[in-house]
Amino acid sequence: MTRKERLTFLIDALLAEMPEYREQTEAFPSGDAAQRRLLRSLMNVRPPMPLDPQFLEVQDALLSAEREEKGVVDGAALPPIAADPRLVLWQGDITRLAADAIVDADNSALLGCFAPCHGCIDNAIHSAAGLQLREECAEIMRAQGHPEPAGRAKLTGGYNLPAQYVLHTVGPIVGRWVTWKDQRELAACYRACLELAAAHGLRTVAFCCISTGEFHFPNQEAAEIAVHTVRDFLDQRTTSIERVIFNVFKDLDKDIYRRLLGPDRTAA
Repeated sequence: MTRKERLTFLIDALLAEMPEYREQTEAFPSGDAAQRRLLRSLMNVRPPMPLDPQFLEVQDALLSAEREEKGVVDGAALPPIAADPRLVLWQGDITRLAADAIVDADNSALLGCFAPCHGCIDNAIHSAAGLQLREECAEIMRAQGHPEPAGRAKLTGGYNLPAQYVLHTVGPIVGRWVTWKDQRELAACYRACLELAAAHGLRTVAFCCISTGEFHFPNQEAAEIAVHTVRDFLDQRTTSIERVIFNVFKDLDKDIYRRLLGPDRTAA
């Protein structure tokens, strides 16, 4: 199939499952970019339900091709911080990062973002991984039987991501000011992810900036908690984890982490 044929097949399959969206989608332009946005939107709103093997074959072919087009970044080859070879600061799209596991900042439903083409990291990771990720998360949540509390972690496959696994954690939602409970829960997110990664013998873990953005944790304080908790974890025990990558997207976060960590070996 060509790219256009894949898009058409996948969109038609999703609209057959969700005919309530058919009328809304008729106004979408026929261009490739618009049709790709439509596909992402339909994938975002699709609830967990059985996945057709032929759909998955075509979806995986599309997503794997897009993964290669974006370019995979080898987390093991990134320059470490000069003062600590266990730590890396990298600015970029976490869905391009080849690591044993990347961390997704989830909400308590743990099913990904249902807002079409929303700009959050949860949406980006699920959109790049494919619909299998939502289905695996749904299986975990059905077995658990209750919303995911803040400060814990779950592990799933990475599917069409370069990362082998995704670590899912729910950070605290900050109100008018940061409380002691918020601080404790954010630190628990980092510890829980590292403990789960170590329990599975993983060596490289890439963290996003948990709870900043939509959950309103101040960027500076969140970064301080992240760096302190990760360093404390690595210092206090023997673990399989050899490298922790602090992944940032905004220049603001890059500057904060650079001040906290110091220069990397390239900058040095």
